[in-house]
Amino acid sequence: MNAGKSTALLQASHNYRERGMNTLIMTSALDDRTILGEIASRIGLRENADLFSPEMNLMEFIEERSHGKKIACVLIDEAQFLSEEQVWQLSQVVDDLDIPVLCYGLRTDFQAKLFPGSAALLAIADQIREIRTICWCGSKATMVLRLDSSGIPVAEGEQVDIGGNDKYISVCRAHWRALDLGPHDKIQSELPLAQ
Repeated sequence: MNAGKSTALLQASHNYRERGMNTLIMTSALDDRTILGEIASRIGLRENADLFSPEMNLMEFIEERSHGKKIACVLIDEAQFLSEEQVWQLSQVVDDLDIPVLCYGLRTDFQAKLFPGSAALLAIADQIREIRTICWCGSKATMVLRLDSSGIPVAEGEQVDIGGNDKYISVCRAHWRALDLGPHDKIQSELPLAQ
């Protein structure tokens, strides 16, 4: 959250296209925070994207799209929503079609549990690069807090609940752990959104 993943994806696509190469950009059909089928960064960059859904065969889709125009790179936003099978399909794109695939997404949810797509990517990706952001205290943010409609951190709920800055905040592990260490008033008073 707030690390600039979508901005980095859009910049990578721009770099390829600036050199006359075609990219295929995809994002999850689950992410409805902006216009469906659009990747939008918090700094205002936007681009249309093809949607992937859980039942979609990405190898077949990308292979079909690559007929007629060479795809130099596939870029996937919200990669945490990929299924394990789709991650394996993307590895086939790399190995069999010789097209690089760059995936951008969250590693863990608000309960510090791996998303299925993230777990598969961590297991089989050729390379992993972390895009960093910071907690309000200035430390490296490695965790995400989910907030209720009043801005109070919650510890339970479904793994997927689409939202942005209104619902999630990136924090360091110490501030994330504070959620389980006692009353919510202490952490609530420290949250920058609550002030």
